[in-house]
Amino acid sequence: MAGEPQGDCLFCKIVAGTIPATIVRETDTTIAFRDINPQAPTHVLIIPKAHHENAAALAAADPALTADVLREAQAVADEEKLDSYRLVFNTGSGAGQTVWHVHGHVLGGRGLDWPPG
Repeated sequence: MAGEPQGDCLFCKIVAGTIPATIVRETDTTIAFRDINPQAPTHVLIIPKAHHENAAALAAADPALTADVLREAQAVADEEKLDSYRLVFNTGSGAGQTVWHVHGHVLGGRGLDWPPG
């Protein structure tokens, strides 16, 4: 069920504290942690603590939580002293989503060309 922890979800396990992560910020509703395979000098993932498969599912189910995730992206950028950054939500395997728990990638600290990938 949407919002409920999933036993086979890597990010739900990070939320539960059963898998370690380098946490940079945590609120009542979100956790932000460093990506284990960084693609930029700053590469932080922001997830809601509630399980939702992707950004569209999160937005449909809980707009306030969606706003929390976006607000935390700015807070991470501020703490990392990023003048500019990219916020990416991959949706679906064809777009590179490999963990089926919505997560935003905050990327910065170097020039980010367009188009990506």
